[in-house]
Amino acid sequence: MRTEAIDVGERFGEEYAGHYVFQEISWAKRSRIIQKYTKYSQMTGQVVSSDYVAIQAETIWASLKEEPENKPISLEKLLSEEDGIPVGLGELLSKIANRLNSLTVQESRFLSEQSEERSLTQRSRSTVSAKSSGGRQRSSEGSRRKRSKSSS
Repeated sequence: MRTEAIDVGERFGEEYAGHYVFQEISWAKRSRIIQKYTKYSQMTGQVVSSDYVAIQAETIWASLKEEPENKPISLEKLLSEEDGIPVGLGELLSKIANRLNSLTVQESRFLSEQSEERSLTQRSRSTVSAKSSGGRQRSSEGSRRKRSKSSS
């Protein structure tokens, strides 16, 4: 598995300075991390929500194999909104972990845009039962039957 090492100076603070080594994680580990923080619709199987920050933090943590003796990085620190790591350091660690684990731009976009898609889905659900200009109410069940007949 591929590895990448980096020496971090004191630009993120003295406590983070030192030598870090990252290693590529397995496909199964990456898949389990994504599934752990992703909720799927029981009806459609589509993604309902995904915690991109937690996925990224766990990916960094799983990839981190060596860090300075004072152990400045922990999963809790990566996930913390109050006592977390500096933004610049987090971005640097993310780039390394993503590069090693082949998280593509499309996958990153997919994971980070789930909240936007969810709000669009919620809006479309609310308009399904709205009356059309003809005064008839549309049934989502009837629409599903039409789609399934045409796809058969």
